[in-house]
Amino acid sequence: MSKILVIEDEAAIRRVLLKILSEENDTYQLDEAGDGAEGLEKIKDNDYDLVLCDIKMPKKDGVEVLEEAKKIKPETAFVMISGHGDIDTAVNAMRLGAFDFISKPPDLNRLLNTVRIALDTKTLVTENKRLRKKVSKNYQIIGDSEGISKIKEIIEKVAPTDARVLITGSNGTGKELVAHQLHEQSSRSKSPMIEVNCAAIPAELIESELFGHVKGAFTSAVKDRAGKFEAANNGTIFLDEIGDMSLAAQAKVLRALQENKISRVGSDKDIKVNVRVVAATNKNLRKEIEEGRFREDLYHRLAVILIEVPSLNDRRDDVPLLINHFTKKIAEEQGAPVKVFSEEAVELLKGFDWTGNIRELRNVIERLIILGGNEISAGDVELFSGKS
Repeated sequence: MSKILVIEDEAAIRRVLLKILSEENDTYQLDEAGDGAEGLEKIKDNDYDLVLCDIKMPKKDGVEVLEEAKKIKPETAFVMISGHGDIDTAVNAMRLGAFDFISKPPDLNRLLNTVRIALDTKTLVTENKRLRKKVSKNYQIIGDSEGISKIKEIIEKVAPTDARVLITGSNGTGKELVAHQLHEQSSRSKSPMIEVNCAAIPAELIESELFGHVKGAFTSAVKDRAGKFEAANNGTIFLDEIGDMSLAAQAKVLRALQENKISRVGSDKDIKVNVRVVAATNKNLRKEIEEGRFREDLYHRLAVILIEVPSLNDRRDDVPLLINHFTKKIAEEQGAPVKVFSEEAVELLKGFDWTGNIRELRNVIERLIILGGNEISAGDVELFSGKS
């Protein structure tokens, strides 16, 4: 049910607008204000989906209402109502965030179409934000140990910048969560984050995967194809397991970072890209450099900010929080009640050697939830965890 506020100082026009809207859709919740100051107070006290606002009004004009309202209720859609002499002002209002403007006297079809589109757009924006929050929730970094708290602080400082980040740590520690948080908390979050698992792509295909190719570049290149760098334009590209990338591909990545341009395989045409690069590896790149398997110049380009994700064995105090998180998540996925872990079971799990890190813990929790009783006991852990 949409809530609409009409701010108009001319009572006759205000009554017409309210009548048109009520006849169009009897589910609209309609409210009114006779001047800009009254309208702004109502906006402060209510959550309107749409505001129809006159421009020329006493006390506060429509542009002032729009500017102040956008500061306190930025998601509220505004449609400005303008006289013929106010068109320049109305256009300026759109630059300030108004959805559209309609001229006086309002044309019925134009008014109703504008209202419908504004409300539909507001719904889409709200749903998109809800979905983004849901996606972001899937990439939460769980824990308040010293190591994890430090990582969260670094992310908070680094995410708003375009600084390149190299994330290191063993398999299963959650390096991809750090990468997603860097993207979600950045100004690029509305653009895509493209993930590339460098270890999973054959060496002979990695360049095509990253930079694309033109038709005829190789036997199976039957048409032009954009690569991951182009797909990530204005967003973030996450190069996971970059330590497994071939030296030839490393050289091209280095050029992309130096010049902000790439060229597709089989083409000499440059394509400009604006991409933030976040990389991750479970390898010691210093050792890889010494042994000639990784370019030192690329390392220095990537490692502007270094984030090392600790192993689970180095953050055992986070195990209870992780158990709680995974228990709720698994129950939600399976549509089952949330099971409780006894204190003894939690202490037993804290003491295990987690060579597979967070990934291994999650698998064990799921196994215990499936095979254990309504309350997971220490006996269940000993019997079903597969740990000793």
